[in-house]
Amino acid sequence: MGLRVNIDFMSLEGGAQGEVAQRVRNQGILNANAMRPFVGEDGRSYISVHKGGDPQDEDNWTVAPITGNATLRRDEWKQLDEAVISIAEQRLTGFDYIVNKGLVYQLGNAMGTTVLEWHQVGDAMEAIMSMDAITRGQGDRPVYSTHYLPIPIIHVDYELNLRELEASRKLGNPLDVTDAERAARKIAEYKENMLFTDTSYAFGGGTIRSFLNHPDRNTYSLGTAWSSDTAANILADVIAMKQASIDDYHYGPWVLFIPTSYETVMDKDYVTNAPQNTIRDRILKIGGITDIVVVDKLTANNVLLVQMTSDVVRVVRGLAVQNIEWAEEGGFVKKFKVITIDVPQIRSDDNNRSGIVHAS
Repeated sequence: MGLRVNIDFMSLEGGAQGEVAQRVRNQGILNANAMRPFVGEDGRSYISVHKGGDPQDEDNWTVAPITGNATLRRDEWKQLDEAVISIAEQRLTGFDYIVNKGLVYQLGNAMGTTVLEWHQVGDAMEAIMSMDAITRGQGDRPVYSTHYLPIPIIHVDYELNLRELEASRKLGNPLDVTDAERAARKIAEYKENMLFTDTSYAFGGGTIRSFLNHPDRNTYSLGTAWSSDTAANILADVIAMKQASIDDYHYGPWVLFIPTSYETVMDKDYVTNAPQNTIRDRILKIGGITDIVVVDKLTANNVLLVQMTSDVVRVVRGLAVQNIEWAEEGGFVKKFKVITIDVPQIRSDDNNRSGIVHAS
């Protein structure tokens, strides 16, 4: 049986959907580090505690003893976390591309944030011209509309065999991290689906939308699939998509996301009888288009031109992908989870204008 990705929600009213959300609600666990206890050199159990400041600075962390029993040593946690990171960094996916561009909104208390409230501002006020500046202009105020984005917990469960763990310690063998690697891969695929497949998730008065189903995205018909179209027609399609974005008051910079089936199309010569540039080279000469990114999760004949600014798309990040320990049956059953709080947020303005052009 393969590993299954779970998505849990918590409502503002205290309701919980899913095992992790229910345990957070019932036990008040709002700190992921509390679910990462480790065995110290003295045999006692500890957790890491953030003292404040930059969480990337090791000096801003300390350890605190706990009364419960831990399973893993600190270096074994490190082995699991390194396995998770190594999988997450393989092949630059579309979701990670957006994160790497800095389009991230960091939540302060991710485990305690169930729904993100955000606002759109409408157009207001007008400039007038007069000779004496006495004529009063129209006095109006911007109108703010309130929207909500669910903040789910995404996780995959796995178990470590405690007898094998003890045997590896006695023999000095490294910890088997196969399940952690597979769990991380499943989460990475799940996050990719949230952006690049026709998937949506509604909860708490808000909906997580993808690039393919956001109601305000601009649509464009390719006509002929690029796999059998001419280089000139492909270029014309991209220029038309750029114009659609400009017509909706979004002026770049843009990134072109293409499916795997179009990757080798980009490598063909733009002019076959005088090969100097590939189709990829020619597209990247269009003003404002900064990159072409292949996304495996995009189905055939779907192309996206996305303005890479935070008012169009960003990742709401609460908890980077990591391992936590989960005890059941009075502590006799030790489970582990790879867990993350990473939510794509696609936005448009109050006039429903979007910097996304979806061609199909």
